[in-house]
Amino acid sequence: MTVTRRPPAAGIWGAAIAAFTGAVVVGLVSPAAGGLGAVGTVLVVGGLVRPSRRVLGAGAVLLACAVLLAAGTGGAGVGVSLAGAVAAAVAWDLGEHAIGLGEQLGRETDATRNVAVHTAASLSVGAVAAGVAFAVYGAATGGQPVVALVFLLAGAVALASAVR
Repeated sequence: MTVTRRPPAAGIWGAAIAAFTGAVVVGLVSPAAGGLGAVGTVLVVGGLVRPSRRVLGAGAVLLACAVLLAAGTGGAGVGVSLAGAVAAAVAWDLGEHAIGLGEQLGRETDATRNVAVHTAASLSVGAVAAGVAFAVYGAATGGQPVVALVFLLAGAVALASAVR
């Protein structure tokens, strides 16, 4: 039996849905951010269909940049910024996990349960991080712009990925 070293379909779909959700969320506020998010979504999916961590990472970075663009120029509120940032982080995390599953187990393995558990855990961590960020924002609403909160969240994501 040959093993195809590509991500399982469930992992591709999970990351694609997360990326698409992030692009739509920011696109509702700013069409330019939506376009940037759409390009990021295409790169995320492309990085999974033809397994490339570099392309996947570039797509996730474009999704994060779309959130910054929506917050900076589109006037996105805190909720939109946090939802877009969490969606970008979840898309990247699920994509990385799917590529790892493909390398280790192959595409033929039924990884639906594994992907579902990883998705639930990733969304839970994102929801807690967004909740903490929103609480910090609520406690420190001394006229700080929403962009400062987005940069704070981007820094937290960068720190978490560096620790990983």
